[in-house]
Amino acid sequence: MEEKRRILVIGTGDTKADELLFMRERIEAVGGVAVMMDVSVLGDPPYKPEHDKHAVARAADTTVEAIIASGDENTAMTLMALGASRLARSLHERGEIDGFIALGGSMGTDLALDVALALPLGVPKFVVSTIAYSHLVPPERIATDLMMILWAGGLYGLNSACKAVLSQASGAVVGAARAVVKPDMSRPKVGMSSLGKSCLQYMVTLKPELEKRGYEVIVFHTTGMGGRALESIAAQKGFVAVLDFSLQELANQLTGSVVNSGTDRLENAGRQGIPQIVAPGAIDMVDFPTWQAVPSRFTERPYHAHNRLLASVTSDGATRREIARAIGDKLAAATGPTAFILPAGGIQQWDQEGEPLYEPEALSAFVEEMRARVPDNAELHEIVGHINDAAFSAKALEIFDRWVAEGIVPPGVTGRRAA
Repeated sequence: MEEKRRILVIGTGDTKADELLFMRERIEAVGGVAVMMDVSVLGDPPYKPEHDKHAVARAADTTVEAIIASGDENTAMTLMALGASRLARSLHERGEIDGFIALGGSMGTDLALDVALALPLGVPKFVVSTIAYSHLVPPERIATDLMMILWAGGLYGLNSACKAVLSQASGAVVGAARAVVKPDMSRPKVGMSSLGKSCLQYMVTLKPELEKRGYEVIVFHTTGMGGRALESIAAQKGFVAVLDFSLQELANQLTGSVVNSGTDRLENAGRQGIPQIVAPGAIDMVDFPTWQAVPSRFTERPYHAHNRLLASVTSDGATRREIARAIGDKLAAATGPTAFILPAGGIQQWDQEGEPLYEPEALSAFVEEMRARVPDNAELHEIVGHINDAAFSAKALEIFDRWVAEGIVPPGVTGRRAA
């Protein structure tokens, strides 16, 4: 008989008891076990949770009384979020939970996002929120495999609309806990950033070559949340090396686009000392929603609508110099081995002669600025060709193989040792 999956259910039981008890009933109805964690501050739930608010406060090295006396609701909930995150991680490390689900408005969501970040990839994470999909949630708060659903009709009390949502969410998290295939840890993992093959093509060569060497290569699509996932896993030291060759999200963030991965893009691998090889793929393009007006600073720039969701414009030479300076600053903060490959012949498919985004003066401005901005702690490797040329992939493999030979990157696992 299949073992029942234990789902940590988090919410403020003093104000959301009916909803939380309904979720517990639905989790148990589909064969799960609900493990209740109460994060109330002022009141108490009308049920006995497995982990009460005093246990949550203790995990934050404080007491509920001290949290109440902290001064305001924001400070109080931040402390409860710290305790809930620590306690949830501890429960997972002890093998006492298989997934988690949280319920809340903006306050409960704020806490739930911290809990999700505290749990590793492969632990099902579900947040039922009145602000799901909202721009109130910044990219850096979103865990790699977070699932969210809009808590429709969920402001006050149970109703048919919110029961439909809560029952789906409860079933979904139990199903995810049953079905999840957790990450295979038998081969060391290399993170790689890219866009689609029509724009950036190096992954077609590099992925199989690195797999031959015994590495698992995980490629992230840099349209906002892909870069966020890369950064999140890097922050948890989930890679032995990072090949960060598509930095368009960094350019988006610097130019005010919502299609970004947060302010810490291109920082977490360096912060954790993970060896990283970096290149400026597609930094000349700025994305924004197709359904919004073109930002005023880009109205005269070349424009392309990719689909009904995503459109792009190109940045001018001055903006590309600004981006080069930002890349240099982030590389300078790295604590681990760092190399930068500068393809002077172009950085995405459509910036070549004869293509619609060909702007040699703007590209030259970036290349000139980037040469001057690569810091002393990083190797600079300039190639004459384009980022999609075979010479670029060859240079990346040359650096990677040298680092393996020098013991900077651990060797891959080949043959019978690989799963």
